[in-house]
Amino acid sequence: MTSFDTSPQLNVWRALLALAVVFVMLATTGWTALRSHREASALQVSLSAWEHGSLHGHRLPDPNAAPAVLTRFFASLGAQERTHLAHRYPLAVGNMNGAPVDLRYRANHIALDQARKVEKKRMHDSRLTPDGQQQAGRRMHRYEALMAKGRHILAFDPAGSGRIAEVFGNLRTAQRISVVVPGVDTDVLTFQKTYSPYSAPVGMAKALYAAERAQSPATRTAVIAWADYTAPGGLGVDAATAMRAEDGAVRLNALLRALPGAAPVALFCHSYGSVVCGVAAHGMPRRVTDLAVAGSPGMRVANAAHLGTSARVWSMRDAGDWIQDVPYLEVGGLGHGADPVSAAFGARVLSAWDAEGHSGYFEPGTDSLRNFADVGVGAYRSVTCARSDAGCQAGLSGTSKVERA
Repeated sequence: MTSFDTSPQLNVWRALLALAVVFVMLATTGWTALRSHREASALQVSLSAWEHGSLHGHRLPDPNAAPAVLTRFFASLGAQERTHLAHRYPLAVGNMNGAPVDLRYRANHIALDQARKVEKKRMHDSRLTPDGQQQAGRRMHRYEALMAKGRHILAFDPAGSGRIAEVFGNLRTAQRISVVVPGVDTDVLTFQKTYSPYSAPVGMAKALYAAERAQSPATRTAVIAWADYTAPGGLGVDAATAMRAEDGAVRLNALLRALPGAAPVALFCHSYGSVVCGVAAHGMPRRVTDLAVAGSPGMRVANAAHLGTSARVWSMRDAGDWIQDVPYLEVGGLGHGADPVSAAFGARVLSAWDAEGHSGYFEPGTDSLRNFADVGVGAYRSVTCARSDAGCQAGLSGTSKVERA
């Protein structure tokens, strides 16, 4: 909990008030109500089928086994056997950490086609409202777009609002890997946008991939647009607490531990995505060398040292970003702690010149995107430090640029 320059008694009352607010909001939104048994999702059905399945009379391995175990299993199979498993259990294989990435791409293509057919039927289901039919149509067209030639879908789950992850570049041969972790209102339908493309995960990742290649053409890079967690919908209770971040952190670390090869990994966490990264930090593998946050409401710690990671911690915030008006504290589970761009937090603060507010950090031509690309390829001496952070400049041997006045 963040400390205040007030009496302990007042802090207790504030905490109690915050807890009361949480309880009321949970009750009025129905969270405290008993839930009826829900039908198993398509992913759960696929995983259950895998768990009861066999190959040549032998049981298949636990789908939740360590990535190394699953990697060895798939390596022992022939191409035809792997293809058979992808067709028989597409959602299970497509989301299986440890399965070969190319096989996951193939399995998710099959799963997307199956989901597309489901939504196509729902478009004409008379039991749905016109709005429900229209929503089905939107999802069907999104699935079709995700199936386009050349797209590499690393994870896909159509349940609820949907989870998704896409790779740009060659993940198997990459010398540097970057992972973009987005914030609120991220789902299958908002994964990619025509209007304001760089505010959505696909646009963010594509812009970062292009900027990294421009910064270091000789470096083989790969960027993952990672929306494989259930993000908060809007700026409600979910966004003010760590509940979604805790689940997302487990999923993020599962991905990081399963990435192929040994290339260094950099995380770029935007808005509530920085809460996810903050919660995940202490459990990240050591190959994560850099953790950069932009427009962060906090990382659930008082300072960078408390993240429990050996990775370099970077932060930035545009001068026009509304997130700066969010109280940087944590009381009774509400709020996400200290400001990552404050001097006391201890991160290296980078310039976000021309970032255009809260959703503009990945816009081409901005200092923020150039800085992300420099961090992503390990060109640390090329970053532009914020004018206010002398520690960033000193820590980079004085060779870095300084933000414009």
